[in-house]
Amino acid sequence: MKFFVDTADVDAIAELNELGMVDGVTTNPSLIMKSGRDIREVTKQICDMIDGPVSAETVALESEGMIAEGRELAAIADNIAIKVPLTWDGLKACRVLSGEGRMVNVTLCFSANQALLAAKAGATFISPFIGRLDDLNIDGMDLIGDIRTIYDNYGFETQILAASIRTANHMKEAALIGADVATAPPAVIQAMANHALTDKGLDAFLKDWEKTGQKIL
Repeated sequence: MKFFVDTADVDAIAELNELGMVDGVTTNPSLIMKSGRDIREVTKQICDMIDGPVSAETVALESEGMIAEGRELAAIADNIAIKVPLTWDGLKACRVLSGEGRMVNVTLCFSANQALLAAKAGATFISPFIGRLDDLNIDGMDLIGDIRTIYDNYGFETQILAASIRTANHMKEAALIGADVATAPPAVIQAMANHALTDKGLDAFLKDWEKTGQKIL
């Protein structure tokens, strides 16, 4: 499973990238606002840092505006994936932009029917939002499973990009179900390394080592 980092914090991206943990980056207007930087400037810096797709989101509501904004964003770098919402106008924009050979990430997906439409419209990525479904007491992983089955049934090449990831357990479940990509905040990716038994075992080893009175260096 590919790891995309859901942030516009270039320092956090750089740290994870050094460990080989970054296959791409997703941004959105909220993350750009949090960074406090110009969208073109920060997006270009991220694109220069990594080789994988960097999702940059349109904000227009009608297809013509999305297409125009998408072309503008795509001009920032060759590895831009244009994010459009899963609305009827978003699907129209996806069809045009993907037809021009651009990567398109169709976001805010909450049903398998929506995901099917996005694949038919030529989406490169479909972004089902797991956490927001969980907030409604709906298991977001069931949606990932449904989309995986539908795409495999018909050979769709659209990649399932599990989004709204909030926990390390979400990452594990997405991988088990077969999501192609999971995008998560840096803290969630880092939390995947944590386990209470690892900490307990390390503490025991260090205490025993101290008793030996030895040094490695």
